[in-house]
Amino acid sequence: MLIAPKGIKTRPTSDRLRETLFNVIAPRIEGARFVDLYAGSGAVGIEAISRGAKFVWFAEDAPAAAKAIRENLAALKISSGYAVEERSSAALLEGFIKRRAEVDVIFLDPPYEAEEEYARTLEFLGSSRGRTLLAEDARVIAEHRAKDPLEARYGGLERVRVLKQGDAALSFYAVKPVG
Repeated sequence: MLIAPKGIKTRPTSDRLRETLFNVIAPRIEGARFVDLYAGSGAVGIEAISRGAKFVWFAEDAPAAAKAIRENLAALKISSGYAVEERSSAALLEGFIKRRAEVDVIFLDPPYEAEEEYARTLEFLGSSRGRTLLAEDARVIAEHRAKDPLEARYGGLERVRVLKQGDAALSFYAVKPVG
Protein backbone atom coordinates (compact mmCIF):
# COMPACT_ATOMS: atom_id res chain seq x y z
CA MET A 1 0.00 0.00 0.00
CA LEU A 2 1.47 3.32 -1.09
CA ILE A 3 1.41 6.36 1.14
CA ALA A 4 0.16 9.75 -0.01
CA PRO A 5 0.57 13.12 1.68
CA LYS A 6 -2.28 14.12 3.96
CA GLY A 7 -4.84 16.60 2.70
CA ILE A 8 -7.01 16.93 -0.36
CA LYS A 9 -4.45 18.35 -2.79
CA THR A 10 -3.07 14.90 -3.59
CA ARG A 11 -5.63 12.62 -5.18
CA PRO A 12 -3.96 9.35 -6.15
CA THR A 13 -5.16 7.69 -9.33
CA SER A 14 -7.49 4.87 -8.33
CA ASP A 15 -6.20 1.31 -8.62
CA ARG A 16 -8.92 0.51 -11.13
CA LEU A 17 -8.20 3.53 -13.35
CA ARG A 18 -4.45 2.87 -13.15
CA GLU A 19 -5.05 -0.74 -14.24
CA THR A 20 -7.16 0.49 -17.17
CA LEU A 21 -4.46 2.99 -18.15
CA PHE A 22 -1.72 0.37 -18.17
CA ASN A 23 -3.85 -2.18 -20.00
CA VAL A 24 -4.25 0.37 -22.81
CA ILE A 25 -0.62 1.49 -22.95
CA ALA A 26 0.97 -1.90 -22.16
CA PRO A 27 2.63 -2.24 -25.59
CA ARG A 28 4.35 1.15 -25.09
CA ILE A 29 5.77 0.61 -21.60
CA GLU A 30 8.61 -1.93 -21.97
CA GLY A 31 11.77 0.16 -22.39
CA ALA A 32 9.84 3.47 -22.36
CA ARG A 33 11.05 6.81 -21.09
CA PHE A 34 8.06 7.74 -18.94
CA VAL A 35 7.21 11.05 -17.28
CA ASP A 36 4.78 11.29 -14.35
CA LEU A 37 3.83 14.99 -14.07
CA TYR A 38 2.14 16.23 -10.90
CA ALA A 39 3.18 12.84 -9.53
CA GLY A 40 1.53 13.01 -6.08
CA SER A 41 2.20 9.64 -4.42
CA GLY A 42 4.09 8.39 -7.49
CA ALA A 43 1.67 5.49 -8.02
CA VAL A 44 1.49 5.85 -11.82
CA GLY A 45 5.25 6.17 -12.31
CA ILE A 46 5.89 3.28 -9.92
CA GLU A 47 3.46 1.16 -11.95
CA ALA A 48 5.39 2.11 -15.10
CA ILE A 49 8.64 0.95 -13.47
CA SER A 50 7.02 -2.33 -12.41
CA ARG A 51 5.89 -2.91 -16.00
CA GLY A 52 9.33 -2.42 -17.52
CA ALA A 53 9.77 1.29 -18.25
CA LYS A 54 13.44 2.07 -18.92
CA PHE A 55 13.35 5.26 -16.84
CA VAL A 56 10.69 7.29 -15.02
CA TRP A 57 10.82 10.95 -14.06
CA PHE A 58 8.51 11.99 -11.24
CA ALA A 59 7.76 15.75 -11.31
CA GLU A 60 6.37 16.97 -8.00
CA ASP A 61 7.00 20.40 -6.50
CA ALA A 62 5.08 19.84 -3.24
CA PRO A 63 7.71 18.80 -0.67
CA ALA A 64 5.37 16.44 1.23
CA ALA A 65 4.38 14.64 -1.97
CA ALA A 66 8.01 14.36 -3.18
CA LYS A 67 8.88 12.86 0.23
CA ALA A 68 6.01 10.36 -0.13
CA ILE A 69 7.28 9.33 -3.58
CA ARG A 70 10.76 8.69 -2.18
CA GLU A 71 9.32 6.72 0.74
CA ASN A 72 7.14 4.64 -1.60
CA LEU A 73 10.11 3.85 -3.86
CA ALA A 74 12.22 2.88 -0.84
CA ALA A 75 9.45 0.71 0.65
CA LEU A 76 9.20 -1.14 -2.67
CA LYS A 77 13.00 -1.47 -2.81
CA ILE A 78 13.21 0.41 -6.12
CA SER A 79 16.68 1.92 -6.16
CA SER A 80 17.32 2.83 -9.80
CA GLY A 81 15.62 3.71 -13.06
CA TYR A 82 14.01 6.90 -11.84
CA ALA A 83 14.51 10.51 -10.80
CA VAL A 84 12.32 12.43 -8.37
CA GLU A 85 12.33 15.99 -9.70
CA GLU A 86 11.29 18.31 -6.91
CA ARG A 87 10.32 21.12 -9.25
CA SER A 88 7.36 22.13 -11.35
CA SER A 89 6.23 20.12 -14.32
CA ALA A 90 6.97 23.10 -16.57
CA ALA A 91 10.56 23.30 -15.27
CA LEU A 92 11.10 19.58 -15.87
CA LEU A 93 9.78 19.81 -19.44
CA GLU A 94 11.97 22.85 -20.15
CA GLY A 95 14.94 20.87 -18.87
CA PHE A 96 14.19 18.05 -21.32
CA ILE A 97 14.14 20.53 -24.20
CA LYS A 98 17.47 22.07 -23.15
CA ARG A 99 19.03 18.58 -22.97
CA ARG A 100 17.32 17.53 -26.22
CA ALA A 101 15.84 14.56 -24.41
CA GLU A 102 12.96 12.58 -25.85
CA VAL A 103 10.26 10.77 -23.93
CA ASP A 104 7.78 8.09 -24.96
CA VAL A 105 4.90 8.58 -22.51
CA ILE A 106 3.85 11.59 -20.47
CA PHE A 107 1.13 11.19 -17.87
CA LEU A 108 -0.31 14.29 -16.25
CA ASP A 109 -2.70 14.46 -13.38
CA PRO A 110 -2.76 17.92 -11.83
CA PRO A 111 -5.29 18.64 -9.10
CA TYR A 112 -8.70 18.69 -10.78
CA GLU A 113 -9.24 22.25 -9.54
CA ALA A 114 -6.10 23.44 -11.36
CA GLU A 115 -7.81 23.60 -14.75
CA GLU A 116 -5.23 26.08 -16.04
CA GLU A 117 -2.50 23.46 -15.50
CA TYR A 118 -4.13 21.10 -18.00
CA ALA A 119 -4.32 23.75 -20.69
CA ARG A 120 -0.87 25.18 -19.94
CA THR A 121 0.87 21.79 -20.02
CA LEU A 122 -1.01 20.38 -23.01
CA GLU A 123 -0.60 23.60 -25.00
CA PHE A 124 3.12 23.56 -24.27
CA LEU A 125 3.45 19.90 -25.32
CA GLY A 126 1.45 20.63 -28.49
CA SER A 127 3.62 23.62 -29.41
CA SER A 128 6.40 23.20 -31.97
CA ARG A 129 8.91 23.62 -29.14
CA GLY A 130 7.20 21.16 -26.80
CA ARG A 131 6.79 18.50 -29.48
CA THR A 132 10.59 18.28 -29.79
CA LEU A 133 10.69 16.31 -26.55
CA LEU A 134 8.13 13.74 -27.75
CA ALA A 135 9.58 10.63 -29.37
CA GLU A 136 8.01 9.35 -32.55
CA ASP A 137 4.62 7.81 -31.72
CA ALA A 138 4.73 9.21 -28.14
CA ARG A 139 1.55 9.48 -26.09
CA VAL A 140 0.47 12.19 -23.70
CA ILE A 141 -2.24 11.05 -21.29
CA ALA A 142 -4.22 13.33 -18.99
CA GLU A 143 -6.39 12.20 -16.11
CA HIS A 144 -9.26 14.61 -15.47
CA ARG A 145 -12.83 14.83 -14.25
CA ALA A 146 -15.15 13.03 -16.64
CA LYS A 147 -17.61 15.94 -16.44
CA ASP A 148 -14.84 18.39 -17.45
CA PRO A 149 -13.70 17.20 -20.88
CA LEU A 150 -10.43 18.47 -22.30
CA GLU A 151 -10.02 19.97 -25.76
CA ALA A 152 -9.73 17.69 -28.79
CA ARG A 153 -6.55 19.49 -29.88
CA TYR A 154 -3.76 21.44 -28.27
CA GLY A 155 -1.56 22.74 -31.06
CA GLY A 156 0.04 19.68 -32.65
CA LEU A 157 -1.47 17.26 -30.11
CA GLU A 158 -4.67 15.53 -31.12
CA ARG A 159 -6.87 13.49 -28.82
CA VAL A 160 -7.02 9.92 -30.07
CA ARG A 161 -9.03 8.29 -27.29
CA VAL A 162 -11.04 9.03 -24.15
CA LEU A 163 -11.80 6.45 -21.46
CA LYS A 164 -14.25 7.26 -18.70
CA GLN A 165 -14.44 5.39 -15.44
CA GLY A 166 -16.75 6.72 -12.77
CA ASP A 167 -15.98 10.39 -12.10
CA ALA A 168 -12.57 10.22 -13.80
CA ALA A 169 -11.50 10.13 -17.44
CA LEU A 170 -8.28 9.56 -19.33
CA SER A 171 -7.66 11.55 -22.50
CA PHE A 172 -4.95 10.15 -24.78
CA TYR A 173 -3.11 12.49 -27.15
CA ALA A 174 -0.68 11.88 -30.02
CA VAL A 175 1.21 14.26 -32.28
CA LYS A 176 -1.05 14.77 -35.25
CA PRO A 177 0.50 13.89 -38.60
CA VAL A 178 1.69 16.76 -40.76
CA GLY A 179 -0.21 17.17 -44.01
